[in-house]
Amino acid sequence: MYTVVKRLLDIIFSIILIIIFIPIWVLVPIMIRLESKGNPIFVQDRLGVNGKVFKIYKFRTMCVGAENMGSGQYSFEGDSRVTKIGHILRKTSIDELPQIFNILTGKMSFIGPRPTLTYHPMKFEEYSAEQKHRFDVRPGVTGIAQVNGRKQIDWDKRIEYDNYYVANMSLIIDIKIFCATLVSLIKMNDNENVEETTNAKESKVG
Repeated sequence: MYTVVKRLLDIIFSIILIIIFIPIWVLVPIMIRLESKGNPIFVQDRLGVNGKVFKIYKFRTMCVGAENMGSGQYSFEGDSRVTKIGHILRKTSIDELPQIFNILTGKMSFIGPRPTLTYHPMKFEEYSAEQKHRFDVRPGVTGIAQVNGRKQIDWDKRIEYDNYYVANMSLIIDIKIFCATLVSLIKMNDNENVEETTNAKESKVG
């Protein structure tokens, strides 16, 4: 029953936010293009419900073709591939806002396990049967793992958090995660990698 309510809330709030953020949809792409030529929207394959691949959207924060440069897919503190406006977008998490459109189309939810890369920390078929439960629900912009350490915890612990969420998903838990996320955003905690990304870090390409 809550899954239906959750989806309805996702639709309502995503429409409201798309309208509220109209200035951002206009101004941020212009600022990105002024500093760095190329598509202001970064698109990347991620694993969604039942391991199905979908396209996630972000505002581009690195120069075009950054993943093909010497430092590889992952960014780190002082990474020269990150643009000046990109640094601000990451620090404030504004780069994640285009995922509201992923929510509206049903590929994501506001709250849920963060969608992983198709190959990192592992391919879908390499997850154990227990670990695959994290894919039983729509991935989220934020989740229980993100408010309990985010990039500071390893993937096994993240998946444990995600599976706990899937097994106990409720309006109360979502409200708690939402409030904790707001606090983190205000403090701008853990919004950027502080060292070269390893298996315990989330990709921040884009």
